[in-house]
Amino acid sequence: MRWLKLATAIVEQSSRERPADALLRQQLRAAGGLSNEEAAQTSQAVFAFFRWRGWIDASLKLDSQIRSAMEMTAEFAMNPRSFRDADLLARTLPPWVNDLVPVTAAWLRTIQAEPPLWLRVRPGGARALAQVIGHTRTCPLPDALAYEGEEDMFRRPEFHAGEFEIQDVASQAVGLICAAKPGETWWDACAGEGGKTLHLSALMQGKGMIWASDRAEWRIKKLKLRTARAKCFNYRAALWDGGAKLPTKTRFDGVLLDAPCTGIGTWQRNPHARWTASPEDVRELAAVQTQLLNHVAPSVKPGGKLVYSVCTLSRAETEEVAAAFQSAHPEFTPLPASDPFQTHKPPQPRHSLWPQETGGGGMFVAAWKKLG
Repeated sequence: MRWLKLATAIVEQSSRERPADALLRQQLRAAGGLSNEEAAQTSQAVFAFFRWRGWIDASLKLDSQIRSAMEMTAEFAMNPRSFRDADLLARTLPPWVNDLVPVTAAWLRTIQAEPPLWLRVRPGGARALAQVIGHTRTCPLPDALAYEGEEDMFRRPEFHAGEFEIQDVASQAVGLICAAKPGETWWDACAGEGGKTLHLSALMQGKGMIWASDRAEWRIKKLKLRTARAKCFNYRAALWDGGAKLPTKTRFDGVLLDAPCTGIGTWQRNPHARWTASPEDVRELAAVQTQLLNHVAPSVKPGGKLVYSVCTLSRAETEEVAAAFQSAHPEFTPLPASDPFQTHKPPQPRHSLWPQETGGGGMFVAAWKKLG
């Protein structure tokens, strides 16, 4: 079977330097004549292997290990309770994770399932889009849809018309916590390819200004392509290496720092990363996150917001970074915000969003207001 041969080659070549998800995209593009079904089987096989790697008999040949992982994927989907909590806790993640993350069986059960595909629809358009594309379900977030069909959403004419974006629901929650308003000036400091920039623009109804920066020029180029397709024009893109010299002297109503992190919150969608991340990465990135917060803080105007988000769940990169920043910056006070998934609860200045509670990735968000 061609898909199994291709999946085996991808797993064999995957490494810390060559992440499986990037290698998979590259190999699928290079493999001529693959049907949509074969491409889907290849993707499922690669991710299944890394999702169940701790459960597989390593003495088997690699293609047999992949088959075994596919069988476990099917069994877990049919009868998840046949997998005991104790086994999940012992075999699903590298041992070091237990020391740095509050691991629970509920979280592991969630990340062992195949993840949904989340769409963020233009404000007010979710119901109409759901009727057009079908195979969707809603969630508490107003413009979010989970797509459960088999169609490639990137090929939909509605996507190319800018009617929706592919964006995880936890990432969408970050934008809602920012609560950017029309006419404000915001800085998306680590914008990447622009997912949160687009969300801020939608919340601002295209009015006001967003500075979007990243250290990688290739990401800025992709951001510009995405904003053009989505008809987002109220932004300026700039390179920023994360240093003390900022890309602009502008003082902002709001700064979003979606900082680089270990990505532990993405381990359902990207299971290979479970086996390439390390405790050293956690420590190094926590230091980077603290430095970035210190650098962006002066750009917040008095009365403005600073929002810190990371798609990780380690204590060192979340609560500890937020506490260190608060201690070092008395000019900022914690800013309570509603949890977008549980708006009935009292607002809090910090939110740990867990996959088993949101249906999306894991995310930590903290918010402050600058005094004065």
